[in-house]
Amino acid sequence: MSATILPEKTLHYPVLLNEVINIITPQNGGTFIDCTFGQGGYSKKILEYPNTKVIAVDRDKNSIKIASELKKRFKDRFSFHNIKFSQIKDLKTDDEVKGIIFDLGYSLNQIKDLSRGLSFDSKGELNMKMRLNDYSAKDVINKLDQKELEQIFKYFGEEKNSKLISKKIVLERQKKILDTQDLVNIVKRAKKKYYTKTNPATKVFQALRIFVNKEISELTRGLKESANIVSQNGIILTVSFHSLEDKICKFFFNHLSKQDKVSRYLPEKKTTKKSFSLITKKPVTPSSQELKLNPPSRSAKLRAIKKIGLYENNMNVFDKYVSLLKIENFSKKL
Repeated sequence: MSATILPEKTLHYPVLLNEVINIITPQNGGTFIDCTFGQGGYSKKILEYPNTKVIAVDRDKNSIKIASELKKRFKDRFSFHNIKFSQIKDLKTDDEVKGIIFDLGYSLNQIKDLSRGLSFDSKGELNMKMRLNDYSAKDVINKLDQKELEQIFKYFGEEKNSKLISKKIVLERQKKILDTQDLVNIVKRAKKKYYTKTNPATKVFQALRIFVNKEISELTRGLKESANIVSQNGIILTVSFHSLEDKICKFFFNHLSKQDKVSRYLPEKKTTKKSFSLITKKPVTPSSQELKLNPPSRSAKLRAIKKIGLYENNMNVFDKYVSLLKIENFSKKL
């Protein structure tokens, strides 16, 4: 997961950049954590303002080179850590953290990299690993059973034809080990009556990316840790690109911003003060101008929340999504 950009001939373009800056206000200085450094778009913009620092995180080793260049330029104001953002609790800083940013999209550079096998246009091996992984999408479709594949496609990709597609995968892999184009062709045959403007394999590939990179547990853990780390009056901001991610962010933010209610039938007592306040009651989406410049940004949704009180870590976001985390655990067979 990292910042979304335009094609190579165009400069790096993080989605909703102006909206992000307006919310986190680096103009006033402060230390920020960029949890999905990617091509460095948000970090570079934040560091343009004096009295700012950025702690950047990305699991993709390809980000190290870009981060090294930024380090040369900004020295002590910038640091980079090649870790998953679920590990941000291990970051060491004496500064108060004014803002934490999660951009949950994939960059076009990552998608176009044939060695990654992220795109259904790839001719190579199914991979989809963001480097810090033990197994690939190729392992998933060639080793997991039909029911497990069906659940991955259904719940991570919201694929209506998950049962038929998983059945065809299991049949085809008896003949040979399946690669990227084998999977694309299987999905096309399974969905020949359901063609739309988008590639019929889109949801299956989304599901595999989410599963291979454990994006559900990464996101829930990352959000939970960010609530502990961000300072008083600090902001947690997410930019998501598919409905499952957005539902998790929305649930988490709404839950944190709710004030405990007391039943009128119970003895009177003081209500617990809110720990966070919603900045965006509805998600912020790209402007028509941005959509013209960067069509892939059309599915982006920005949500943000502000810490306004003492946060007691008594909420387990995993309880809400335990069924999805069980699906992630299919990976133990690989």
